[in-house]
Amino acid sequence: MPGTPHRYALVGTGSRATMYRKAITERSDKARLVALADTNPKRIARHREAIEAAGLPAPAAYAAADFDKLLAETDPDTVIVTSVDATHHEYILAALAADKDVICEKPLTTTGEHAAAILAAEARSKGTVHVTFNYRYNPLHEKVAELLRDGAIGEITSVGFDWLLDTRHGADYFRRWHRESENSGGLLVHKSGHHFDLVNWWLDAAPVRAFAKGKLAFYGENGKRTGHDRGYARVHGSALASDDPFALHMADNPGLKEMYLDAEDEDGYIRDQSVFAPGITIYDDMMALVDYDSGVTLSYRLTAYSPWEGYRVHFNGTQGRLELLVVENDHVNPALKGPNGASLHGTDASPEEGWYELTLHPFWTKPAKIDLGDYQRAGHGGGDVRMLGVLFDGDTDPHDRSANAQDGVNALAAGLAANASIATGQPVDVADLLK
Repeated sequence: MPGTPHRYALVGTGSRATMYRKAITERSDKARLVALADTNPKRIARHREAIEAAGLPAPAAYAAADFDKLLAETDPDTVIVTSVDATHHEYILAALAADKDVICEKPLTTTGEHAAAILAAEARSKGTVHVTFNYRYNPLHEKVAELLRDGAIGEITSVGFDWLLDTRHGADYFRRWHRESENSGGLLVHKSGHHFDLVNWWLDAAPVRAFAKGKLAFYGENGKRTGHDRGYARVHGSALASDDPFALHMADNPGLKEMYLDAEDEDGYIRDQSVFAPGITIYDDMMALVDYDSGVTLSYRLTAYSPWEGYRVHFNGTQGRLELLVVENDHVNPALKGPNGASLHGTDASPEEGWYELTLHPFWTKPAKIDLGDYQRAGHGGGDVRMLGVLFDGDTDPHDRSANAQDGVNALAAGLAANASIATGQPVDVADLLK
């Protein structure tokens, strides 16, 4: 019926869900959040209160285990999945079985088996899957895509990509559920999926093989050797954490306090573990060589304990070279915290200095600096706003930035192959993981 709001259900009501809740609430004339599901009722309650405060009816609340009941009783048009990575497939498969569309936070899933199951389920369903790779929508990345597709450096032969997570943002993965590989697939899946997807999109190619190395070099019990470990297990209630630059003080932040600290009694989830506490099963220092079906080779490195945050990517071609440097913040000032008390990455810009340089180096010609104006450092470089416009407003997408389930699998594939290579010490073919 014309004018009937599109009905959304959202499963997983942690921090990332907030962006989608706000986007739907701000579009109440054409979108409605009809249901929320989570393992923790207090986190659901916080989102419901925020929706009611905006003058809108609170969505129905469901335990995550009752997701099938949610689908039957509230009949959403689209399901948004922002739960723990390793559970994504459960809700995607259930939604597709009910012929619902799905919007899923990256990564699509964390195993090759589940990836193959999602592709098969989508083929049977009337619903489709969209994976939210917001970095595609960053204007800098759009410009890179435009230059490469216009042949600015000729035929692309190789790519180098070095991504640095600082000791504010990078550390945050080692104090929360991401620290366990069984939950997140490790950073090569959870975080690098963004980066692998960018390369896939830039090249219009898919990874076929990876050889990788990885280690836990800085966090975890390395802190005893380096002197960074203050000796506490979690921040809350520990005097030892009072002046630790690696500590997350949830009690000082109303949002984190309500969403996590005050909700601990429901599920026992500890959001403020010491980044040097035992139990970490992911790597903080990784490198990979990835072969693509186009013949291009990628050299990739991710460091999660850098003194500054940003990335360098370069493309070699038959007519020159293209280089992008993005400094998201040039250092970390421990006295400055983001609105969530933990990480300024993504939603809000760092108060430290940041900039970009995009340079085209043609053969036999002086390099040309490409100026795109001021760099919007908040919202994933302006990507979030553009992505939400495509998702919820039907904005045109001339750069073909929307990512489907196959794109999600291709972004996951390099990380899965890299993890398997680290475990075996051998190159791993993507096809062997997605049978």
